[in-house]
Amino acid sequence: MTDAPTQQDVEAPSPMELRDPRMRLEVTRAIIWVSVVLSVVLLYVLAQPLFLIFGGLVLAAMLDGGARLLGRILPIGRGKRIAIVAVLVFAFLLGVLSYAGLTLVSEFQALKDLVVTQVTRVQSYASSIGMMPKGGVDVGAIGKQLMGSIGTVTSVLGSALGAVSSLAMIVVLGLFFASEPRIYERGLGWLIPHDKRADFFQTSTDMASTLRRLMAGRLLGMAVEGVFVSIALWAVGVPFALLLGLITGILAFLPNIGAIVSGILIVLVGFSQGSHIGMFAAGVYVAVQMLDGYLIVPMVARRSVDLPPALVLGMQLLLGALFGLLGLMFADPLVAMAKVALERRSGIDPDAERK
Repeated sequence: MTDAPTQQDVEAPSPMELRDPRMRLEVTRAIIWVSVVLSVVLLYVLAQPLFLIFGGLVLAAMLDGGARLLGRILPIGRGKRIAIVAVLVFAFLLGVLSYAGLTLVSEFQALKDLVVTQVTRVQSYASSIGMMPKGGVDVGAIGKQLMGSIGTVTSVLGSALGAVSSLAMIVVLGLFFASEPRIYERGLGWLIPHDKRADFFQTSTDMASTLRRLMAGRLLGMAVEGVFVSIALWAVGVPFALLLGLITGILAFLPNIGAIVSGILIVLVGFSQGSHIGMFAAGVYVAVQMLDGYLIVPMVARRSVDLPPALVLGMQLLLGALFGLLGLMFADPLVAMAKVALERRSGIDPDAERK
């Protein structure tokens, strides 16, 4: 039999122990880097539910802004004001859909046929002058490729059921967040060290205020663009004026990119009625963009947050390519909230830029 282990053998360091400070430091660094990589991968995998939650926060900011405005003339509880705003919004949307739903559906099909015809004419002209190969380009194939390149995150939104369920989830989350925001804010505050909580609550307050102002300006811009386009196109004799105004107002939620898409549709439909009507339609589009760019956007920027247009457009392209439609829709609010958080962390007062 072997001899029993001595006291010195028992106290000797094990090969599995990390008593060397340098080894401990390297292992700690490796664990941190692996954790960062895994966190990034996890964020990408969970991008869709995270964007739905953020969509609920955006909707909650809009409901909260409406409730604050209502509170100036109706001094009742916050929960009741939120319920009134939600009911009014739902009634407005239901009224618009019930009044103009069937008309817009029939016009949409006619608008689609007209746009395809116009695109075919443009392809034929480009082919005749040598700018495009003979036979043109399959527009449907291009659309499928563009939609396929958006990313895998929005695959569930490819069906009508997925879109409706995602929208319903955003609405439900928005109602919960708007009704009792302090509960969720305090819950996140408990995860922060005690000496950092005051700064966290101040940052969250600034971010919420910025988001409310940004969304209020966005809704104002959508309403102004939609109404102005509908009236102006109807006045100059462009067909589908109501539908084009509605599309323009909805796409105004996507700055820069939405304006380009709505402008192409307006010009195509206008030139289908002749060169004079087409020029009038182009003039309407330019007037709307000037109104939005020189009046509404600067006013919103002064009251909310100063966002460089190139930064917003770049983030829209990046998040749209990575996360699809949801990333494209919420790029602007994400950039605004990130800017406020970084300013607060660096000691800059976000309100100082608006004074």
